[in-house]
Formats: sequence, C-alpha cells, structure tokens
Amino acid sequence: MAGGMDRDPASAQRGRADPRVLRRLLGYAAPYRLQVAGAVLALSAASAAVLAFGSGLRWMVDHGFATGTRDRLDEALLAMLGIVALLAAATAARAHLVAWIGERVAADLRRNVFDHVIGLSPGFFETSRVGDIISRLVADTTLIQTVIGSSVSMALRNVLLVVGGTTMMAVASPRLTLVTFAVLPCVVVPIVFFGRRVRALSRASQDRLADTGADVEETFNAIATVQAFGREADRQSGFAARVEASVAASQARNRARAGLAGMVILLVFGAIGAVLWIGGHDMIDGRISAGKLSAFVFYAVVVAGSVGSISEFLGDLQRAAGAAERLFELLDTRPDLCVADPPLPLPTPARGALRFEGVRFAYPSRPAAPALEGLDFAIEPGETVALVGPSGAGKSTVLNLAMRFRDPQDGRVLFDGVDVAACDLALLRARIALVPQEPAIFAADVAANIAFGRPGASEAEVRTAAEAAQAAEFISRLPDGYATHLGEKGQRLSVGQKQRIAIARAMLRDPALLLLDEATSALDAESERLVQIALDRLSRGRTTLVVAHRLATVQRADRILVLNGGRIVEQGTHEALRAAGGVYARLAALQFLTAP
Repeated sequence: MAGGMDRDPASAQRGRADPRVLRRLLGYAAPYRLQVAGAVLALSAASAAVLAFGSGLRWMVDHGFATGTRDRLDEALLAMLGIVALLAAATAARAHLVAWIGERVAADLRRNVFDHVIGLSPGFFETSRVGDIISRLVADTTLIQTVIGSSVSMALRNVLLVVGGTTMMAVASPRLTLVTFAVLPCVVVPIVFFGRRVRALSRASQDRLADTGADVEETFNAIATVQAFGREADRQSGFAARVEASVAASQARNRARAGLAGMVILLVFGAIGAVLWIGGHDMIDGRISAGKLSAFVFYAVVVAGSVGSISEFLGDLQRAAGAAERLFELLDTRPDLCVADPPLPLPTPARGALRFEGVRFAYPSRPAAPALEGLDFAIEPGETVALVGPSGAGKSTVLNLAMRFRDPQDGRVLFDGVDVAACDLALLRARIALVPQEPAIFAADVAANIAFGRPGASEAEVRTAAEAAQAAEFISRLPDGYATHLGEKGQRLSVGQKQRIAIARAMLRDPALLLLDEATSALDAESERLVQIALDRLSRGRTTLVVAHRLATVQRADRILVLNGGRIVEQGTHEALRAAGGVYARLAALQFLTAP
C-alpha cells in the first residue's frame, strides 16, 4: 500500500490537475438532489434580489431624487425594503440547505472511507501510518464539508451575480461595459497561475498536517516507553519540528492565496476607478443619466466583488481537491485478498480441521527471504498442536495465513477441506477465534469487550464465559462490575486480566479452530496459572493451534511442530523431541530451564 499513499510529487501533481477528482466528489451530493435543488433555487432568488436592488437604486435616483417627489421616493423605499426582505429569506434558506448538504456529504464520504479501510488486510496497516489515515478521515473530510457546505454555494451565487451584473451593466451602458471587461485577461491570467500554485501548496500543507497527527499518535501510544527512557524532550522537539513544517507549508499556501486575491482585487477595482472617471464624463456630456451611472457602478462593484470571491473560492477548491484526492487514494486502494465469487461453502457443522499444503510465503518488504518455504502439515479436528522455534521461524505467519490475513504465494491453506482463498471470508473467520499475545481491549465496559466475540450475547452468556476464563473474580472487584468502563486500551487492567478478557471473548465465540499466539508469554507465575486454566478449558474439545515458548503450554499439546527457517524440521511429543537432541532440545535447554 505504500505505493498508494506515498506517491511521487510529479504523480501527485498530475492527479491534482484531474477534474475527475472534483466530479467524483460532487457525485456524493447526488443522493440529495431535492436539497440541492432547493439550495439552487434559494441562491438564485438571493442573486436576483441583489440585481433587483441595483434597478431599484437607479429608479430611486432618476424618479425619486431627481424629480423631488415624496410619493415616488416612498414607493422606491418600500420596493427596496421588499427586495431586502427577499434577499434575507433566500440567504437564510440557502445557508441552511448548503450546510446540511455539506454535513451529509462529509459524513457519507467519511463512512465510505472507513468502511473500505476496515476491510483491508492487516498488511495494509503494517505499511501505512494510522495517524495519516485518521487525518484523512477527520481533517480532510472537515475541509471538504466546509467547501461544499459554504464555499460552493457562495461561488455559484457569485457566478450568477457576475453573469447577471454583467448583463445589467450592458443594459445601462454598453460602452462602459466594454471598457470594464477590457481588463478581463489581466484578471484571468493571475487566477490561473496562482491557482495552480495554491493547489500544489494545499496538498503539501495537508500532508504535513497528517505527519503531525501521525507523530502525536505514535508518541501517545507509546507514552510509557517514552517516559521510562526519558525521551520526552526528544519527542517534544521532533513534534515541534513537524508543527513548524506544517506551519511553513500552510503559510506558503496562504501567501499564494493572499497574492491571488490581492492581485485580482487590485486589477478589478482599478478598472472600476477608470470606469467611474469615464462614466463621470459621459454624465456631464449627457450620454448617461445619474441613475444609470449609479446602477452601473453598483453592478460593477457587485461583479468585481464576485470575481474576487470566486478567486478566493478557487483557492478553497484547490484545497478541497487535494483533500478529496487523499481520501480517494484510500478508497481506490485495492484489497490484496480477493474474495471468490461465488465462494465455496464450508461444511456444517464446522470440524476445525486445518491443513497447509506446500505453502510458500514471503512478506512484500522481504520478497527474497520467504517466511515459510514448502510448509506441509495437518491438524485433525480436536487436536492441539504447538508451534515452536527460534524468533523469525515463521510461527506467527502460520496463524496469519490460517486467519487469511494474507495469502501464500504458492501452496494452499485448507479449513475443513476447503481452500480458504475460495470460501467466504466472513464465514471462515466466524469459525475461528484468535487470542493474541497483546489482546485488544476497547474503550467500552467489560461486558461489551467480552461480547465483542459474539454480538448479541445475553448477559448470562457473558458471565458464563467470564467465569470459564477465570475472569469473574477480578471483574467482581471492579467499581461497576461488568459495567465498568475499561478506558483507552484497557489501561485499568493488568496484562493477565486483559488476557482473561480476551479468552472469555474467544469462549463466547465458541470457535471450531482456536489460535493462541504467545498467550502467556508476558505473564507472571500467578497470572500464567490462571490463564493456563482458562486456556485448557477453552481448548477442550476443539482444534487448537498454539504458538508458545512456555513449557507448560507446550507439554499439554498432542503434537509439537518445530519450525526453523520457514520449514518444519521436527515434530513429535515434548518428551520425544527432548530425547531426540535436536532443535527442540536446544530450545528447551535455553528457554525451559524450569521444566520438571
């Protein structure tokens, strides 16, 4: 995935210039056609009211002030108040509708990206920064929400004012209109030039902001390690450098936007000054009335202000395009696990048989160094098999392939006789439970964490699973029992307590195949004893594949597979392998010195 999220600058620049990004983004508004139509109607009414205000000003000057008639002046004033009332109502309706549309589009986009990313394999997250993904989901969608929920409607309103104002200017004085638009090329050229630069700088700014978010998440996730090694100052200086880089990128973008807006305003209003000078001479010479000149100046100011606002909107649009591209990069990331269509059915009831046939697997970052090479083994239903071997032998890779977190380059992995690459992925994983070395505890209460293994489980079932996992006793001591909120990553629990929660979760799932990944490696003796009791209950009567170093776990296995260099080099029972004097015996001598 690294290639999908960290493209070269030239490629990114070409992607930002593609208008298909904006068309795709606006496609998210399609389900809300009724609200969009209402917003267009409201902004059209508001634009018409502004243009009508200029005509009212002309009528007031020529028929109210010039004639000196109070009745005409009163009529003109009432008409102007009616126009203002229409403008206020239409503006309020437009603001409400476009804000609603912006919220809905951002929510839909945010949900679509999350739904897509959560379905990507764990390999995606190994090569991607979670902080960067969070930045895209939060900061980028918020920017898009602001642009769609405000800037787009204002831009459309300003376009209508430019078109309508130009028409009214031509009606009032074609000659002055030609003079005004003679400077149009001087306005368009800087818009195009600075607009491209703003777009490039906007993407750079958003990338630097994502770097900052990723740095924060990494630091806070490892806060105990940072503090234990006294590296707070280093992390602070590193974060400060990222913040300054983000500020520098934002300031460069803002300078470009400010230069664009300032140049446009200078040119447009300079042109208006010239037009006023010419129009004043025309009025003195009798070629135009005071009312027409007043209306012309009003429309010229409206058009100039609208052009200036449109130039600012173009800067916002560049930023939104950069944000949308970052989100679409995530949406366009193809899962590296293909789901068969139609999938092969799994037998019912599930048996839990697992077989590896000639499996070869190499991680994308190390294609020349396979983690598994020609791996063959079978686990029968109800059998408990332990995987042991030196670090890097491929033990955890076996579990990843069994769960189909990854696919092998060669060979097959079969569950109950069906190739896992050809069956329904959700159905496969529903029959498997994983108890990892570092269990995930969610920011929820105890009951919700246990029921994560089987949503919809009753309170009685949750309590039964907790009791079987040797967790009920410590749960009863928590302030609110099963309703106790466990905090971020279960900070209120010890390592052993987290493991027992994870075991209760797996018990509640009642899997056909149980995968245990170093489930007792980080525990003290008492916690290990309690967890081991829970694991014995959990594995009873079901197929179990254990990755373990602890002798207590290995001794209980029906069979031990010894991996080295991605291959099975020995297999047998604990006593037989120790007596053989091979790799297992050496590992036992080094790691299991406390063996009875």
